[in-house]
Amino acid sequence: MARNLDLGALRSLVTIADVGGVTRAAGFLNLTQSAVSMQIKRLEESMDLQLLDRGQRQVGLTPAGEQLASYARRMLALNDEVLTRLTNDAFEGEIVLGVPHDIVYPGIPRVMQLFAAAFPRVSVRLISSYTTALKAQFARGECDVILTTEDRTDPEGEVLAEVPLIWVGAPGGVSHRHRPLRIAFEQGCAFRPGAIEALDRAGIDWTVGVESDNSRTIEATVSADLGVTAVLSGCEGPYMEPVPAGLLPPLPTKRINIYVGRPFRDRPVCAPFVAMICDQYRREQIAEAAPAA
Repeated sequence: MARNLDLGALRSLVTIADVGGVTRAAGFLNLTQSAVSMQIKRLEESMDLQLLDRGQRQVGLTPAGEQLASYARRMLALNDEVLTRLTNDAFEGEIVLGVPHDIVYPGIPRVMQLFAAAFPRVSVRLISSYTTALKAQFARGECDVILTTEDRTDPEGEVLAEVPLIWVGAPGGVSHRHRPLRIAFEQGCAFRPGAIEALDRAGIDWTVGVESDNSRTIEATVSADLGVTAVLSGCEGPYMEPVPAGLLPPLPTKRINIYVGRPFRDRPVCAPFVAMICDQYRREQIAEAAPAA
């Protein structure tokens, strides 16, 4: 039959170790000395161990008591963390996160899943849009945190990763061989100017195959082998594949940046939420850079 340790008694044991006696521990715990002594006695009986050395003028812990106190500190820390996160009003509410659609996968769903498990009383509202639109919303205070894909990083931002752009087309497609080259980009896409500049520099004639403000339209066009587009390396969808190297001119790199709103910085959930995002994107960059086995 499973036995359970009394967390109240463990807290008393740790306090005795910290302050050097039962009487002082009782004062810190706002309990009577007899109540603390009874807790320790019951703990000793349940474990069949002597935890306090009562032979000294100042009561101390036995070796078994010291070992148990070490475990108890970790158990109490976890207990207190759970109660703080699940019951503290500071760990509830909503976070508004803005992310360009082309870097939502695979990192953001993982972050949201992990964060929801750790902070179930905090909801995350995801906004997906262009970097320029997200920065405008951020400036108006409509987003707590945004990620961006940019050539540079503003002073209040932080670089999470620097990722090359790549050409992508349909799996097994041939549209990248056609001239003029048909390109497909969303209206206002930040990747379009760099792609066009690279084509012009290489002397490759091009034409706009489709323009849309909907990423699904672009994906459908490219996957149908009716054009090519540029995406961040590692962000190509399941119905696209990189154009073989050397067939189209190389493209510049883009920075994935994070911006955190000043009001949000004061909320207790800010640090763990931002840390989860940073860890995820930096882990992806490390995985992308690792050589294949």
